[in-house]
Amino acid sequence: MHDSRDLVLARLPSGVPIRTTVHVYGEGHLVDDPGSGPRLVTPDDGGPVVYAQAAQHGREVNGTAVLRRLHDRHMDADDDPGGSDALDDLAGTLVTVPVADPLTFDHVSYTTPEALDSVHSNMNRCWPGDPEGTLHERMAARLWSFVSDADAVVDLHTGSPSMLTHTVYMRGDEECRRLAEAFGTNLLLAESAGDDADTEWAERGFAGKLRVAATREGIPTITPELAHSREIVESAVEAGVDGMIGVLRSEGLLAGDPEPWDGTVARNHLGRVTAADSGLFRPRPDLDIGDEVADGDRLGEVYDPTTFETLQTAVADRDGIVYSVARESTVTAGSTLVGVAERLEDASTDA
Repeated sequence: MHDSRDLVLARLPSGVPIRTTVHVYGEGHLVDDPGSGPRLVTPDDGGPVVYAQAAQHGREVNGTAVLRRLHDRHMDADDDPGGSDALDDLAGTLVTVPVADPLTFDHVSYTTPEALDSVHSNMNRCWPGDPEGTLHERMAARLWSFVSDADAVVDLHTGSPSMLTHTVYMRGDEECRRLAEAFGTNLLLAESAGDDADTEWAERGFAGKLRVAATREGIPTITPELAHSREIVESAVEAGVDGMIGVLRSEGLLAGDPEPWDGTVARNHLGRVTAADSGLFRPRPDLDIGDEVADGDRLGEVYDPTTFETLQTAVADRDGIVYSVARESTVTAGSTLVGVAERLEDASTDA
């Protein structure tokens, strides 16, 4: 079964509605409430609910392609009647929102123009939102009405072409860890929160991320970071589809178990080597994502393009795994040059 509805998230100053589409598969369905729009209804004896969204950041399009591929599997189930991955007979409900932030999507951007929301230009900093708040707070609050019905949440994101595919989850939360393993990326990043987090957590408003807000409400939530922003890349889409199938199996919506996971767990992705000054960044020629580096290893240099003077020798500040490298050479002071994830000593726990 498939159901879908237009969903008004908020309105622009001109009165033009900001619309997206919500899809429901399996046992649940949507009903229209006068004045508030569609809401999810599930049977009293229905199975679990999984909520998945993509494109909170509009240039991150591979998650949207993942949800389309899942949709096609459901609609074309006759090609594989009874198949375990056909999505034709879900024992529960899958809710998807392929474009969570139409404003950033239309601008192919990470954030909205400041004129539209000067307080929360990044939608992923204001969850669970506020129905009477800023534009993004209202949009988040409208989607939260579906998030809060879920038993598990997958917030699909996309990194740069030079970022290692990984899944972020709340460190110390075993249900989130289980969900991340089910998604199945080789690298899992355990992100601390609250007093245990890096100071950057507070400075960048990470407490308002969807993953954090939902996890704190007792809803296991993960953020897969697929490869390649701005372009649909088949390998990234396949990784996302496989991950979603793993999640649906782990939550009992599909028969079978997720593939066994045997990857690497590292500390959160705040291990950033940043530019001390503006200029051109030249990474070490043999440096690649997935490489192991040691504290003090040379990673590249930032130099002045006019005088050719070396402004900074970038070095690793920890032992770990290179999960991102800036390939766009022009950098400004404070921007990330290389991301280094610190491997946890015991991969069986993130304590």
